[in-house]
Amino acid sequence: MNSGAPQILPDSISATRPVEALGATPVIALWPTRVTLYQVSFYLTFVSAVSTLFSIAVSQLSMGLALLTLFGSRQPLRFPPLKLPLALFFAVTVVALFLSPDPIGGLPQIRKFFVFSALLLIASTFESIAQIRTLVLTWGGVATLSALRGLWQYADRRHIALTENANTYGFFLDSRITGFASHWMTFGAVQMIVLLLLVSIVFFSDKRRDTVIAWCCLPFVSVSLVLGLTRSVFLLGVPVGLIFLVWSWRRWAVAAIPIVALLIFTIVPFHVRDRVASVIQPHGDVDSNSRRTVMRRTGWAMVKAHPWFGLGPEQIRPQFDRFVPADIPRPLPRGWYGHLHNIYLQYAAERGVPALVFLLWMLGRAAFDFWVALCRPASGETRFVLHAAIAVILAVLAEGFFEHNLGDSEVLTLLLVVIGCGYVAARRAPHVLF
Repeated sequence: MNSGAPQILPDSISATRPVEALGATPVIALWPTRVTLYQVSFYLTFVSAVSTLFSIAVSQLSMGLALLTLFGSRQPLRFPPLKLPLALFFAVTVVALFLSPDPIGGLPQIRKFFVFSALLLIASTFESIAQIRTLVLTWGGVATLSALRGLWQYADRRHIALTENANTYGFFLDSRITGFASHWMTFGAVQMIVLLLLVSIVFFSDKRRDTVIAWCCLPFVSVSLVLGLTRSVFLLGVPVGLIFLVWSWRRWAVAAIPIVALLIFTIVPFHVRDRVASVIQPHGDVDSNSRRTVMRRTGWAMVKAHPWFGLGPEQIRPQFDRFVPADIPRPLPRGWYGHLHNIYLQYAAERGVPALVFLLWMLGRAAFDFWVALCRPASGETRFVLHAAIAVILAVLAEGFFEHNLGDSEVLTLLLVVIGCGYVAARRAPHVLF
């Protein structure tokens, strides 16, 4: 058996456990097979979690293989205490699908249930804070590479702007940096989550080496977030998560946040300052302010018309025009109306208010459990994971007011992995939650 097995194997299996307890014949043949499958499941889960930053296809393939090897290992399955709200969310989504005018068109949202298996995989295969720490630092390294790619994209865009005399706000907004992601909003949300994890290491980790690594990654990730120009990320999600972390670290330091933000505002490129100002002074249809007003009012009309089970999964786009309020002038502001750019309106309009409540129940329960674990004595390593998990949940929910971030499998997977890691850390606290 591998000498590192005690770190990987669950508590139910150890090197000192009688072989006969496995209840298998022949014992000698099956014992190493089960152990090996369990180890393979852990490594595949690790690959799935990391690869979501650069390839959702690799991530989901690894996730499927991790599930198969985990089931094949016959080791006890652990699932966070979120089964009830998650099951109700799934059930309401299925009912909404059957009541939809186009059930076949809504099947992609049913297939996305598969992504939630990340909770089972993390909770069942991760055993130690050291494993979580390695995962977070690996995320930091990949996010740094993605940031460097994004900075290269920005430099190339800036070169074109200067050589073609197109150094304008709209020119940079039309082609934002994406790093390894397929879209700038996905890039921003993923980088935001990694940033908060790294900041939590800096504030709460006991390991000097890890703190140094986190400090090395943070400048690149931070700059890429700002130059990404996604307002819901760097003006809402990141500040909310950072305020929680800073408040938990040194409450007095919260007062320094506005000062630091003001200093950053004075040195960033002009189009970043214009992007901040566009919150209250938009550049016509170049910014999405007017478009989001249309989406917000239309989404609310959808919710009022179908409060219990919504229009059905994937029905926002085909039915959008039917619910646009009559007093909104046509043509609509330039832009894409495939979803509502708001997770609260999106889930309520698509699957009904109960589905939204069950989803928020799940996320709220996770944050509450992590807070309860933080209120008990724990090491700095455990506390860094728990603080980070709460900060990520708060940031994703804040950003969700202006973006359908959970509609991206990359963002959803990353969030679920972080929640799973939070429960692994909580399990190691004096009070066992599950």
